Amino acid sequence: MNTGLRVVATTYSILQIRGFGGLWNLSLLECDLFILILDTGLQFLKDIPKFVKIVEVGPRDGLQNEKGMVPTFVKVELIHRLVSSGLPVVEATSFVSPTRVPQLSDAAEVMEAVRNLEGARLPVLTPNLKGFRAAVVAGAKEVAVFASASESFSKSNINCSIEECLDRYRAVTSAAKELAIPVRGYVSCVVGCPTEGSIPPSKVAYVAKELYEMGCFEISLGDTIGVATPGTVVPMLEAVMAVVPVDKLAVHFHDTYGQSLPNILVSLQMGISTIDSSVAGLGGCPYAKGASGNVATEDVVYMLHGLGIKTNVDLAKVMSAGNFISNHLGRPSGSKTSIAFNQLAADASKM
Repeated sequence: MNTGLRVVATTYSILQIRGFGGLWNLSLLECDLFILILDTGLQFLKDIPKFVKIVEVGPRDGLQNEKGMVPTFVKVELIHRLVSSGLPVVEATSFVSPTRVPQLSDAAEVMEAVRNLEGARLPVLTPNLKGFRAAVVAGAKEVAVFASASESFSKSNINCSIEECLDRYRAVTSAAKELAIPVRGYVSCVVGCPTEGSIPPSKVAYVAKELYEMGCFEISLGDTIGVATPGTVVPMLEAVMAVVPVDKLAVHFHDTYGQSLPNILVSLQMGISTIDSSVAGLGGCPYAKGASGNVATEDVVYMLHGLGIKTNVDLAKVMSAGNFISNHLGRPSGSKTSIAFNQLAADASKM
């Protein structure tokens, strides 16, 4: 890595360095400290992935928490815009009971409209065999199942215990295998639960391992209520990585306390290279009181590109998709990056 630093003069105890926009006089002790800091920074950049896959969950996880119904044609247009931005995976919808999640009751219609869309994988969420079969009929080529590391949350969200849930998904993964349909697994409440509080990393590791061993090709670890910090993410990931290969893991953070980007950064340092996010920061969870939206895709892409990490995603097109759905919902985008760029554009237009 070229730092642009150049030694321009030396004395018995002072080293003069030009770089970082100025001329610096450093004592030998300061120089040693400077080299240590620089080396630490270079090591940090060396350890993070060179490419990160972003899994866009806005059309499903983002819109499922809206109070009003979003028209089918708007959902379809949003998916088209997200795919055109270069996002490799766009979670399209969920084949759940319309009485439990009425916002996604048009799942079959949405899937029918996008089933032949090229350029991205379009997985759908299926909570059971009934949902899986409906998804297949609608044209789904990839599905996802979701379990919880919290017993109480599993009962309130999926209406069964953790073990019952895992048995249910073994049936789904078995049926999917017969049709050569890939299955992704989600684990919710990986750090905290609205009822139980802190969740032991060992519980998360157990559920993740079970999903992986039943055939899920990737396990997404979700901080459902957004209480995680880097200090709680590290031991959770360490526990899971001991039983599931790191290249089979993804992280999924909600931004309730503004910790999503720091959590993603520490996850990258630990080798995670798949990140879930939601355009315009849409989302929440119908069964997790107080859970705010997911981390915004625009903010994740901006940070990753700033780190020199490739995503193959066009930030401008993602922001356009975010503005599209935010305008329809009648509220500002939840992405700080999008808000900042929109303000710059507005200021420029006044000049």
